[in-house]
Amino acid sequence: MEPVDRVVVDVTFLEMIHPPRFSAQSLPPGFRIEQEHVPTVALYRWLHTEIGGKHCWWMRRVKSDEELAAILAEPRRSLFLLKENGAVRGFFEFELHPHKTVNLAYFGLVPSMIGRGIGRVFLAQVIEMAWSANPLRVTVNTCTADHRRALPSYLAIGFRVLGVVREEWDIPVRLGLPVPEHLARL
Repeated sequence: MEPVDRVVVDVTFLEMIHPPRFSAQSLPPGFRIEQEHVPTVALYRWLHTEIGGKHCWWMRRVKSDEELAAILAEPRRSLFLLKENGAVRGFFEFELHPHKTVNLAYFGLVPSMIGRGIGRVFLAQVIEMAWSANPLRVTVNTCTADHRRALPSYLAIGFRVLGVVREEWDIPVRLGLPVPEHLARL
C-alpha cells in the first residue's frame, strides 16, 4: 500500500444562475487570456504543480499521461491561460455539462501573482467568458485546501452556496505536496 497523507477538507459547491450585474474590469496592460487549443500533458502537469501545489491539487497529478491526454481531448472541455507578456501567470478550465451548465473546473494563479490584485480581475473576466456561452447556470466548487480568498471571491462575484460536503483525501506522499496544518486529520 502506498504511503499517504490523510487530509480532511470541506468542499463547497456553488452556482450562479444570473450573470454578474457589472461588466468585468479590463486586465492590466500586458495581460491577456488565450485558449490553449491543443494543450500538452506536460503543460497540464506543470499548471497543476505550479498553481495547485500549495493547495493539495493532487487528483490530476496521480493520473497517467494517457489518462490526462484523454481528459484534455474531451470535446466539452476547454483550457485557457492567463499570460503576461507571453509568460503563463494563471489558467482556468471550463467543462460544458448537459442542461446548459458551464462548470469552472479549475482556476488559479501562479504563486508570484497572488496578492497583486490580478485574481479579482481575472475571475471577473473568466465569469464573463462563461456567461458568453449563454448557459442557464455556471458552477464551481472550492474547498478548504484552496487559497483562503477563493470562497469569498466566488461569493463576492455572485455565486451562491448549494452545499458543503466533508471529504477525506488520501494524498500520495510521493507527490511531495505540503499539507497545511488545518487539513491534517486528527
